[in-house]
Amino acid sequence: MFRGVLLSVLSLLKNTSEPLEIYILTAELQNKHHQSIEFTEKHANFINEIVTRHNEKNGVTRIDITDLYNAYLPTANTSTMFTPYSMLRLYADQIPELSGRILYLDADVLCRQPFADFYHQSLVNTEIVGTLDYYGRWFFHHQWRKFDYLNSGVLLLNLNLIRQTHLFEKCRKLCKKRPMIMPDQSAINKYSKLKRITDRRYNEQHGRVKDTVFQHFSAKWKFWPVIHTESIKPWEIDKVHQRMKIHDYDDLYEVYQGLLNQLPDYSVTGSTSSDFAN
Repeated sequence: MFRGVLLSVLSLLKNTSEPLEIYILTAELQNKHHQSIEFTEKHANFINEIVTRHNEKNGVTRIDITDLYNAYLPTANTSTMFTPYSMLRLYADQIPELSGRILYLDADVLCRQPFADFYHQSLVNTEIVGTLDYYGRWFFHHQWRKFDYLNSGVLLLNLNLIRQTHLFEKCRKLCKKRPMIMPDQSAINKYSKLKRITDRRYNEQHGRVKDTVFQHFSAKWKFWPVIHTESIKPWEIDKVHQRMKIHDYDDLYEVYQGLLNQLPDYSVTGSTSSDFAN
Protein backbone atom coordinates (compact mmCIF):
# COMPACT_ATOMS: atom_id res chain seq x y z
CA MET A 1 0.00 0.00 0.00
CA PHE A 2 2.88 2.37 0.72
CA ARG A 3 4.06 2.24 -2.88
CA GLY A 4 0.58 3.04 -4.17
CA VAL A 5 -0.06 5.87 -1.75
CA LEU A 6 3.36 7.41 -2.43
CA LEU A 7 2.84 7.36 -6.21
CA SER A 8 -0.69 8.69 -5.91
CA VAL A 9 0.43 11.54 -3.66
CA LEU A 10 3.27 12.45 -6.01
CA SER A 11 0.81 12.61 -8.90
CA LEU A 12 -1.44 14.94 -6.91
CA LEU A 13 1.46 17.23 -6.04
CA LYS A 14 2.34 17.45 -9.73
CA ASN A 15 -1.13 18.61 -10.69
CA THR A 16 -2.19 21.14 -8.07
CA SER A 17 -0.86 24.29 -6.49
CA GLU A 18 -3.51 24.22 -3.75
CA PRO A 19 -2.59 22.97 -0.27
CA LEU A 20 -3.26 19.26 0.23
CA GLU A 21 -4.48 17.80 3.50
CA ILE A 22 -3.95 14.08 2.99
CA TYR A 23 -5.54 11.53 5.29
CA ILE A 24 -4.43 7.92 5.24
CA LEU A 25 -6.92 5.53 6.80
CA THR A 26 -5.37 2.31 8.02
CA ALA A 27 -5.97 -0.61 10.35
CA GLU A 28 -4.44 -3.92 11.41
CA LEU A 29 -6.78 -6.43 9.80
CA GLN A 30 -6.96 -10.11 9.03
CA ASN A 31 -9.26 -12.65 7.43
CA LYS A 32 -8.80 -16.15 6.03
CA HIS A 33 -7.08 -14.72 2.93
CA HIS A 34 -5.07 -11.82 4.34
CA GLN A 35 -3.22 -10.74 7.45
CA SER A 36 -2.18 -7.12 7.13
CA ILE A 37 -0.37 -4.68 9.38
CA GLU A 38 -1.38 -1.06 9.52
CA PHE A 39 0.26 1.65 7.42
CA THR A 40 3.20 2.56 9.65
CA GLU A 41 3.88 5.95 11.18
CA LYS A 42 7.36 5.77 9.68
CA HIS A 43 6.03 5.68 6.13
CA ALA A 44 3.30 8.26 6.80
CA ASN A 45 5.96 10.60 8.21
CA PHE A 46 8.13 9.97 5.16
CA ILE A 47 5.32 11.06 2.84
CA ASN A 48 4.57 14.02 5.09
CA GLU A 49 8.16 15.23 4.72
CA ILE A 50 7.80 15.05 0.94
CA VAL A 51 4.54 17.01 0.75
CA THR A 52 5.59 19.71 3.24
CA ARG A 53 8.84 20.16 1.32
CA HIS A 54 6.69 20.83 -1.73
CA ASN A 55 4.40 23.26 0.13
CA GLU A 56 4.62 24.02 3.82
CA LYS A 57 0.82 24.18 3.98
CA ASN A 58 0.54 20.54 2.90
CA GLY A 59 0.22 17.78 5.45
CA VAL A 60 -0.32 14.05 5.95
CA THR A 61 -2.38 12.59 8.79
CA ARG A 62 -2.37 8.86 9.48
CA ILE A 63 -5.54 7.59 11.17
CA ASP A 64 -5.59 4.06 12.61
CA ILE A 65 -9.19 2.84 12.82
CA THR A 66 -8.51 -0.75 13.89
CA ASP A 67 -10.71 -0.42 16.98
CA LEU A 68 -13.49 1.27 15.03
CA TYR A 69 -13.41 -1.41 12.34
CA ASN A 70 -13.48 -4.23 14.90
CA ALA A 71 -16.41 -2.60 16.70
CA TYR A 72 -18.47 -2.59 13.49
CA LEU A 73 -17.20 -5.62 11.61
CA PRO A 74 -18.62 -6.13 8.09
CA THR A 75 -19.13 -9.74 9.18
CA ALA A 76 -20.65 -11.14 5.99
CA ASN A 77 -17.88 -9.68 3.83
CA THR A 78 -14.65 -10.03 5.79
CA SER A 79 -13.36 -12.91 3.64
CA THR A 80 -14.17 -11.79 0.11
CA MET A 81 -11.70 -11.69 -2.80
CA PHE A 82 -11.06 -8.06 -1.82
CA THR A 83 -8.94 -7.15 1.19
CA PRO A 84 -10.80 -5.78 4.23
CA TYR A 85 -9.13 -2.44 3.49
CA SER A 86 -11.72 -1.84 0.78
CA MET A 87 -14.22 -1.32 3.61
CA LEU A 88 -12.37 1.48 5.38
CA ARG A 89 -13.95 4.28 3.33
CA LEU A 90 -17.30 3.30 4.87
CA TYR A 91 -16.08 4.46 8.30
CA ALA A 92 -15.23 8.03 7.26
CA ASP A 93 -18.36 9.43 8.90
CA GLN A 94 -17.15 8.10 12.27
CA ILE A 95 -13.82 9.93 12.14
CA PRO A 96 -13.88 13.40 13.75
CA GLU A 97 -10.83 14.59 11.80
CA LEU A 98 -12.77 14.27 8.54
CA SER A 99 -15.50 16.67 7.52
CA GLY A 100 -16.92 18.59 4.60
CA ARG A 101 -15.64 17.93 1.11
CA ILE A 102 -13.42 14.86 0.74
CA LEU A 103 -11.79 13.53 -2.41
CA TYR A 104 -11.44 9.79 -1.90
CA LEU A 105 -8.86 7.94 -4.01
CA ASP A 106 -7.91 4.28 -4.07
CA ALA A 107 -4.18 3.68 -3.73
CA ASP A 108 -3.99 2.55 -7.38
CA VAL A 109 -5.18 5.88 -8.82
CA LEU A 110 -2.81 8.33 -10.49
CA CYS A 111 -3.63 11.94 -11.26
CA ARG A 112 -2.75 13.07 -14.79
CA GLN A 113 -4.14 16.62 -14.97
CA PRO A 114 -5.36 19.41 -12.67
CA PHE A 115 -8.48 18.35 -10.82
CA ALA A 116 -9.69 21.64 -9.28
CA ASP A 117 -12.89 21.74 -11.38
CA PHE A 118 -13.85 18.28 -10.16
CA TYR A 119 -12.98 18.97 -6.54
CA HIS A 120 -14.68 22.38 -6.28
CA GLN A 121 -17.96 21.52 -8.01
CA SER A 122 -21.19 22.22 -6.16
CA LEU A 123 -22.24 19.50 -3.74
CA VAL A 124 -25.64 20.97 -2.90
CA ASN A 125 -28.06 18.10 -2.26
CA THR A 126 -25.32 15.63 -3.33
CA GLU A 127 -23.81 12.88 -1.16
CA ILE A 128 -21.25 11.56 -3.64
CA VAL A 129 -19.95 12.26 -7.12
CA GLY A 130 -18.40 9.44 -9.14
CA THR A 131 -18.14 7.79 -12.53
CA LEU A 132 -19.79 4.65 -13.83
CA ASP A 133 -18.04 1.36 -13.15
CA TYR A 134 -16.59 0.19 -16.46
CA TYR A 135 -17.96 -3.36 -16.16
CA GLY A 136 -20.51 -3.09 -13.37
CA ARG A 137 -22.66 -0.51 -15.17
CA TRP A 138 -23.83 -3.30 -17.49
CA PHE A 139 -24.76 -5.76 -14.75
CA PHE A 140 -25.99 -3.73 -11.77
CA HIS A 141 -28.86 -1.27 -11.56
CA HIS A 142 -30.25 0.54 -8.52
CA GLN A 143 -32.21 3.58 -9.72
CA TRP A 144 -34.36 4.63 -12.67
CA ARG A 145 -31.41 5.43 -14.93
CA LYS A 146 -30.20 2.83 -17.38
CA PHE A 147 -26.63 3.18 -16.08
CA ASP A 148 -26.28 4.23 -12.45
CA TYR A 149 -23.68 1.92 -10.85
CA LEU A 150 -20.66 3.95 -9.72
CA ASN A 151 -17.09 2.78 -9.23
CA SER A 152 -15.93 3.56 -5.69
CA GLY A 153 -12.23 4.08 -6.51
CA VAL A 154 -12.60 7.83 -7.06
CA LEU A 155 -15.35 9.58 -5.13
CA LEU A 156 -16.01 13.17 -4.19
CA LEU A 157 -17.77 12.95 -0.84
CA ASN A 158 -20.01 15.45 0.90
CA LEU A 159 -19.27 14.02 4.32
CA ASN A 160 -21.51 16.44 6.21
CA LEU A 161 -24.54 15.35 4.18
CA ILE A 162 -23.50 11.69 4.40
CA ARG A 163 -23.63 12.02 8.18
CA GLN A 164 -27.12 13.52 7.94
CA THR A 165 -28.49 10.84 5.61
CA HIS A 166 -26.63 8.03 7.45
CA LEU A 167 -25.43 6.69 4.07
CA PHE A 168 -22.28 5.02 5.36
CA GLU A 169 -24.05 3.72 8.46
CA LYS A 170 -26.56 1.94 6.19
CA CYS A 171 -23.68 0.58 4.11
CA ARG A 172 -21.89 -0.84 7.14
CA LYS A 173 -25.08 -2.55 8.31
CA LEU A 174 -25.59 -4.12 4.88
CA CYS A 175 -21.97 -5.34 4.76
CA LYS A 176 -22.48 -6.91 8.17
CA LYS A 177 -25.43 -9.04 7.12
CA ARG A 178 -25.32 -9.63 3.34
CA PRO A 179 -22.44 -11.19 1.36
CA MET A 180 -21.72 -9.22 -1.82
CA ILE A 181 -19.32 -9.48 -4.76
CA MET A 182 -17.99 -5.92 -4.35
CA PRO A 183 -19.21 -5.10 -0.85
CA ASP A 184 -18.39 -1.45 -0.21
CA GLN A 185 -19.13 -0.40 -3.79
CA SER A 186 -22.40 -2.32 -3.98
CA ALA A 187 -23.58 -0.93 -0.64
CA ILE A 188 -22.81 2.67 -1.63
CA ASN A 189 -24.68 2.26 -4.91
CA LYS A 190 -27.67 0.66 -3.22
CA TYR A 191 -28.21 3.34 -0.61
CA SER A 192 -26.99 6.58 -2.16
CA LYS A 193 -30.05 8.38 -3.49
CA LEU A 194 -28.23 11.69 -3.86
CA LYS A 195 -25.38 10.71 -6.15
CA ARG A 196 -24.13 12.48 -9.24
CA ILE A 197 -22.62 10.69 -12.22
CA THR A 198 -19.72 12.56 -13.75
CA ASP A 199 -17.47 12.17 -16.79
CA ARG A 200 -15.45 9.02 -17.27
CA ARG A 201 -12.24 11.07 -17.43
CA TYR A 202 -12.40 11.55 -13.66
CA ASN A 203 -12.03 7.80 -13.08
CA GLU A 204 -10.71 6.13 -16.21
CA GLN A 205 -10.63 2.41 -15.46
CA HIS A 206 -9.76 1.13 -18.92
CA GLY A 207 -6.62 2.79 -20.26
CA ARG A 208 -6.46 6.53 -20.67
CA VAL A 209 -7.22 9.20 -23.26
CA LYS A 210 -6.06 12.75 -23.79
CA ASP A 211 -8.45 14.32 -21.29
CA THR A 212 -8.11 11.68 -18.53
CA VAL A 213 -7.74 13.34 -15.13
CA PHE A 214 -7.55 10.27 -12.88
CA GLN A 215 -6.37 6.90 -14.20
CA HIS A 216 -7.52 4.00 -12.07
CA PHE A 217 -5.40 0.85 -12.45
CA SER A 218 -8.30 -1.49 -11.71
CA ALA A 219 -8.61 -5.12 -12.79
CA LYS A 220 -9.53 -5.83 -16.42
CA TRP A 221 -11.17 -8.84 -18.00
CA LYS A 222 -9.15 -10.76 -20.57
CA PHE A 223 -10.63 -13.38 -22.89
CA TRP A 224 -7.53 -15.12 -24.27
CA PRO A 225 -6.43 -17.87 -23.97
CA VAL A 226 -9.06 -18.34 -21.24
CA ILE A 227 -11.35 -15.85 -19.50
CA HIS A 228 -9.49 -14.26 -16.59
CA THR A 229 -8.83 -10.95 -14.89
CA GLU A 230 -5.57 -9.03 -15.15
CA SER A 231 -4.51 -6.52 -12.55
CA ILE A 232 -1.47 -4.33 -13.15
CA LYS A 233 -0.81 -1.70 -10.51
CA PRO A 234 0.98 1.61 -11.12
CA TRP A 235 3.95 0.64 -8.93
CA GLU A 236 4.60 -2.43 -11.11
CA ILE A 237 6.69 -0.31 -13.43
CA ASP A 238 8.00 -3.07 -15.70
CA LYS A 239 4.46 -4.32 -16.36
CA VAL A 240 3.16 -0.79 -16.94
CA HIS A 241 5.90 -0.30 -19.54
CA GLN A 242 5.94 -3.68 -21.20
CA ARG A 243 2.36 -4.94 -20.98
CA MET A 244 0.34 -1.75 -20.84
CA LYS A 245 2.74 0.15 -23.13
CA ILE A 246 2.42 3.24 -20.94
CA HIS A 247 5.36 5.60 -20.51
CA ASP A 248 3.34 8.67 -19.54
CA TYR A 249 4.48 8.46 -15.92
CA ASP A 250 8.21 8.07 -16.45
CA ASP A 251 9.01 11.46 -14.92
CA LEU A 252 6.88 10.49 -11.91
CA TYR A 253 8.61 7.11 -11.68
CA GLU A 254 12.02 8.77 -11.68
CA VAL A 255 11.10 10.84 -8.63
CA TYR A 256 9.39 7.85 -6.99
CA GLN A 257 12.38 5.54 -7.42
CA GLY A 258 14.73 8.16 -6.05
CA LEU A 259 12.57 8.48 -2.95
CA LEU A 260 12.35 4.72 -2.43
CA ASN A 261 16.13 4.56 -2.44
CA GLN A 262 16.04 6.68 0.71
CA LEU A 263 14.20 3.89 2.56
CA PRO A 264 16.39 0.87 3.42
CA ASP A 265 13.47 -1.59 3.46
CA TYR A 266 12.38 -0.83 -0.11
CA SER A 267 14.11 -1.86 -3.33
CA VAL A 268 13.38 -0.32 -6.73
CA THR A 269 14.62 -3.35 -8.63
CA GLY A 270 11.79 -5.45 -10.00
CA SER A 271 8.08 -4.94 -9.64
CA THR A 272 6.01 -5.37 -6.63
CA SER A 273 -5.14 -0.49 -0.75
CA SER A 274 -6.77 4.00 0.35
CA ASP A 275 -5.98 7.58 0.98
CA PHE A 276 -8.01 10.71 1.50
CA ALA A 277 -6.99 14.04 -0.01
CA ASN A 278 -8.93 17.00 1.35
